[in-house]
Amino acid sequence: MSTDVVTVERRIGARPETVFSFFTDRDKWLSWMGKAGEFSFEPGGAYRTNVTGENVAEGRFVEVDPPKRLVFTWGWAEGGMSVPPGSTTVEITLEPVADGTLLRLVHRGLPSLEACAAHKEGWVHYVDRLATLAAGGDPGSDNWM
Repeated sequence: MSTDVVTVERRIGARPETVFSFFTDRDKWLSWMGKAGEFSFEPGGAYRTNVTGENVAEGRFVEVDPPKRLVFTWGWAEGGMSVPPGSTTVEITLEPVADGTLLRLVHRGLPSLEACAAHKEGWVHYVDRLATLAAGGDPGSDNWM
């Protein structure tokens, strides 16, 4: 088991096309993760998003393959986390299953066990919010941190 990788899997009651749209539309992205942000949803395109108020993530989209796969770099431009912008990679794969979509998120390159634990907790929180929204529910306001 690698110590620099976090994996989160979640079944979502929505088609892959629906789930994918939450990764490639600014308003939909911010509905499940973040307070504000600017995104250029294309390979090489940059993003900067204020996730929690004091924590700002930055990176670039590496691969955008609707509705199956999205890869982007990740790190923190502001906040207390020692993961520099663009220094890690997040890979999202969406697989159609009988009851919707199997989302697999793999976050590679994290620098420490503490960073892995913090990002695992964060991704579980945000993937839960995404799953609720994609299936037509309301996750409520995000009170993370």
